[in-house]
Amino acid sequence: MLQLTAEILNGAGLAHGFFGRRGGASSGIFSSLNCGPGSGDDRLLVIENRRRAMEELARGPGVELLTLYQIHSAKAVKVMQPWDLGLGPKADAMATNIPGIALGILTADCAPVLLADPDAKVIGAGHAGWKGAFSGVLDSVVEAMESLGAQRRRIVAAIGPCISQQSYEVGSDFAAHFEQADSANAQWFVPSDRPQHLRFDLPGFVESRLKQAGIAATARIGRCT
Repeated sequence: MLQLTAEILNGAGLAHGFFGRRGGASSGIFSSLNCGPGSGDDRLLVIENRRRAMEELARGPGVELLTLYQIHSAKAVKVMQPWDLGLGPKADAMATNIPGIALGILTADCAPVLLADPDAKVIGAGHAGWKGAFSGVLDSVVEAMESLGAQRRRIVAAIGPCISQQSYEVGSDFAAHFEQADSANAQWFVPSDRPQHLRFDLPGFVESRLKQAGIAATARIGRCT
């Protein structure tokens, strides 16, 4: 089972991990460490996969792993109590200060972002694809953390594995959408081999949004999905 960690979160004393596909109980088209209750996979296998992930983090049955119904939005929620598997709210980020709750983000090529203010004992997690990052999901999760007692100047964040610029080809209209919002966004695009196409730096853009939010520090895992 592949589990990557970020030194910036290790230094904050935060148990965490970015998991790959291997090491799961699922088979067939779901053959992976599938933790998505809405995927159509066997519910018992999803439960087992989630148990394995938590076991790898050395977190036993007393800790609840919560995931959202992700919709590529800017919405963040505060988690004050656990919800049943598959009944997570429609949102793309969450924050909590409740002991015994683990926050999970499910991604393919989008960027998973884990955040923490270790002094306030507040954690956050976000699903940052281009839509969510562009529309403000990272600002939303920082604000949700603040409402639970975190301070921006103490929040650290790690950006997990996601699609790299070399692998992310987009049309010129996609780039124009970003540049119309802010001309500085041109820095996240480089020419592609095909005419009228460019390559988009999603992890760079995500990190820039975190820095604009005024948090203390950011780091990237630097792996391409």
